[in-house]
Amino acid sequence: MLRSALPSIVRPTIAAQRTATSLSTGYPQVTQRPTTKYGGVYTVTLIPGDGIGAEITDSVKEIFEHVNAPIEWEQYNVSGMSSAGEGLFREAMDSLKRNRVGLKGILFTPISQSGHISWNVAMRQQLDIYASVVICKSLPGFPTRHNDVDFAIIRENTEGEYSGLEHQSYPGVVESLKVSTRTKAERIARFAFDFALKNNRKKVTCVHKANIMKLGDGLFLNTFRRVAEEYKASGIAFNDMIVDNASMQLVAKPQQFDVMVMPNLYGAIVSNIGAALVGGPGIVPGCNIGTDYALFEPGCRHVAQDLMGTNRANPAAMILSATMLLRHLGLDPIANNIASATFDVINSGKVRTADMGGSATTSEFTSAIIQKLN
Repeated sequence: MLRSALPSIVRPTIAAQRTATSLSTGYPQVTQRPTTKYGGVYTVTLIPGDGIGAEITDSVKEIFEHVNAPIEWEQYNVSGMSSAGEGLFREAMDSLKRNRVGLKGILFTPISQSGHISWNVAMRQQLDIYASVVICKSLPGFPTRHNDVDFAIIRENTEGEYSGLEHQSYPGVVESLKVSTRTKAERIARFAFDFALKNNRKKVTCVHKANIMKLGDGLFLNTFRRVAEEYKASGIAFNDMIVDNASMQLVAKPQQFDVMVMPNLYGAIVSNIGAALVGGPGIVPGCNIGTDYALFEPGCRHVAQDLMGTNRANPAAMILSATMLLRHLGLDPIANNIASATFDVINSGKVRTADMGGSATTSEFTSAIIQKLN
């Protein structure tokens, strides 16, 4: 199953706390299902993505090579900058379907009307990787405005406003359909409670806007409440909160949250708030889980085009996402070592990229992790 990206005893400073990227979701190990593996080596689809994607995935490849991780990459340099790469995108999708596991950066999605649909969303919908998991946790040695932040964001990945069903019924009048189904609401609610059970978390909060969208979000909320009743015997508490109030509560007192479950659009917003609370998008890892496929990517979905090619991006989120991938493949010792080294570098405070208040380059940060691994 998909398990913690960190060992239970990474460092004495965090041993007494829940590990920083605990992800025990009950997802089947790849050894229990067909996967692409030859001679003890797993084949994994790699999509670096746009912006800083190539640089931070290069960090992962360099670290994996140093530790001799049994991973062979099938790399597809898909870009969302234009629709010209649609053929390459289809090849990448075929690779993901074949390998069942992938690592990716974020693909740019154009805002203009003439632009193509989001290929990030297309991947999640076509592979039905319905659950996005992002862990927002304060890191030892990296103080932020709030201390002791530790919550998980569970985001429904395949419907809601992200269904992309829009049309102009009359010039200047656009209708956008928000699709909500009981089946998918129940599936993500159960995922959230199972996640809480397997990670020793005590409360699940449903985030919604059912006071206004009484049918769509009402369905999501009522389904959550019904599922929550089934988990009462487990001792897991549950509550719900309107999304605008939840946003305020996050920046005022984030320690009150443990597991948060929500529809697609709210998850996109809350994930960014959560990342800001613990130090920014450069340190928050994530994954997308479905019944048959697993795709790992930074939890805060930014291409960071302004940093592209400058060697100043923080690769920590991508590296930690890659350790989750290793755990998913059952390669726990390698994952433990890489995660421990990454957190040692952050905790020491000597080598930090600009977003963490330092001046180190991407290359220097990567080299520091490799030195810890020696």
